[in-house]
Amino acid sequence: MTRAVRFHQTGGPEVLQFDDVQVASPQSGEVQIRVKALGINRAEVMYRTGKYVIDPQFPAKLGYEASGEVVAVGANVTGFATGDLVSVIPAFSFAEYGMYGEVVNAPGHAVVKNPANVTHEEAAATWMMFVTAYGALINYGKLTSADTVIIGAATSSVGLAAIQVAKMVGAKTVALTRSAEKEGTLRACGADHVLLSDMPDLTEYIVSVTGGKGARIVFDPVGGPNARNILRAMSHGGIYYQYGALDSRDIPVPVMDILTKHLVLQGYELFEITQDAQKLEQAKAFISEGLSSRALRPVIDRVFRFEEIAEAHRYMEAGNQVGKIVVTL
Repeated sequence: MTRAVRFHQTGGPEVLQFDDVQVASPQSGEVQIRVKALGINRAEVMYRTGKYVIDPQFPAKLGYEASGEVVAVGANVTGFATGDLVSVIPAFSFAEYGMYGEVVNAPGHAVVKNPANVTHEEAAATWMMFVTAYGALINYGKLTSADTVIIGAATSSVGLAAIQVAKMVGAKTVALTRSAEKEGTLRACGADHVLLSDMPDLTEYIVSVTGGKGARIVFDPVGGPNARNILRAMSHGGIYYQYGALDSRDIPVPVMDILTKHLVLQGYELFEITQDAQKLEQAKAFISEGLSSRALRPVIDRVFRFEEIAEAHRYMEAGNQVGKIVVTL
């Protein structure tokens, strides 16, 4: 028997409980992992509270990201062997798999070897945020050194990852934040410009720092009424990737900017990359290269022990972290 964190009803962090479970031998296409670290994600909080895109089936598993050591490999899995140090990428449903456990099975396509210079804590904090940023900026957006990208909620784990991904290809970044106190952190992470997202003259500032051109790409999890000011600061042929709804209010679209600049407003999800085999392999290669060269490095805000996982969820819900929340086993 081994311990797994599950919940038997929706609710606050207190519904998370440690259950003794029997983990089956890995089936065809699966890899079994002894977990050393977990990355905590907002999707897990939403699932626990019954506000995610799928409804939980009780007792419900949780966990998208993990790092650990391979202890067994199922049939039809190649490239992995017992003892390999690996990570798990969010490329499956909670209805099928959950990484909150001491020993877990994961689908082989979602597993990647850790670069030699990456710790388990760093590896567990890597894949959700870097794949999310990579997918929009590189796979779809074709970001280059000639571009400027606007990054909303820039102190989130994905926002910080987006800054690093953009810098890896030489693009300029405009980081948006609600707090002037976070400017130093964002500049230390490589942001070229840091602006307050609610400043009244946001459009004019963005146009100014881009030399009058505007930004070709926006990568934003916020949305809401303030998106109007960002859309107006975009260049001709610009693409606005909306990958979240931190502000659930509708986006007011400036019609003349859309028409005259030929702008695109596009919804985007991580699973567009992780559920496409070719795109996922390209993401693995790009991010692994960045980790090996240290061009990409996850920012970890705080580390909790496995026994403190409910507290880690409370900390996530408070919304004050800068970077990733990690749990170690």
